[in-house]
Amino acid sequence: MTMTTISTLQIRQSLGDILNRVHLRHDEFIIERKGHPLAAVIPVEKLRAMRAGSAAYLLSWLERRPAIDQAQADGLANQIKHASRKTRR
Repeated sequence: MTMTTISTLQIRQSLGDILNRVHLRHDEFIIERKGHPLAAVIPVEKLRAMRAGSAAYLLSWLERRPAIDQAQADGLANQIKHASRKTRR
């Protein structure tokens, strides 16, 4: 399995080949525009495994935490929402 960086032009020109490489060889691609990463193309199995692992980790983390009331949950959700907006800019 290899991780390859490609441009948006390359993906437009070779989409079929890239999809075959992802599906058959499990290659992974980072798509860049003007040197900035925009997206990744990975095998579906890896995406599903990543999501399942994230969900399992979150569930185990939540089970270890003490219970909180609705007001605390709302406040925490608000903090996370604002923090994620700052990191995307």
